[in-house]
Amino acid sequence: MNISLNGYGEQMATFEAEAGVTPGMPVKMTGNGKVGAGTALDAFCGVAVSVRGGFAAVQLSGYVTVPYSGTAPTVGYQKLNCAADGKVQTESTGRSLLVTDVDTAAQTCGIIL
Repeated sequence: MNISLNGYGEQMATFEAEAGVTPGMPVKMTGNGKVGAGTALDAFCGVAVSVRGGFAAVQLSGYVTVPYSGTAPTVGYQKLNCAADGKVQTESTGRSLLVTDVDTAAQTCGIIL
């Protein structure tokens, strides 16, 4: 991509992190102030940017690059949700998000949360 959307509208919050949460994965709310890894077809609230000491900084809005599973999303508004492997997937029941770029070689896509 010839432009950069990094930093666009970024907002983060810190949550307690369940075991298995790693940077770069979509996460869902699992309890009061707690996030965990999503399972297949779960709606995600954001993307874990860093995880340390049992806490995760979660990006809740703005541009982020995430790995995807299955069919590559296309640019434009797509419905995305969690895949079983810590990635996102396109699905008719997902959250409608703007996909700005897709890298099929790296199996990542840029989205605006």
